[in-house]
Amino acid sequence: MQLNEVKESQKATITRVGGNGALRRRILEMGILKGSEIYVEKYAPLRDPLELVIKGCHVSLRVEEAANISVNNVR
Repeated sequence: MQLNEVKESQKATITRVGGNGALRRRILEMGILKGSEIYVEKYAPLRDPLELVIKGCHVSLRVEEAANISVNNVR
């Protein structure tokens, strides 16, 4: 399952961070790493971007960027 498919107020565990080049590096620098637990706080009114909470920090990602992140254990 991809991160952009997770609904609001759900938690998931990151299994893979995809993408290439600068985009992947930027995502990793924000603390979005394999094995981390991530919480989808909310989506914007037009569903782009989405607000995430990871390691106590609020991060916003575009839906197309979130599609590069694989997750499991959605709850």
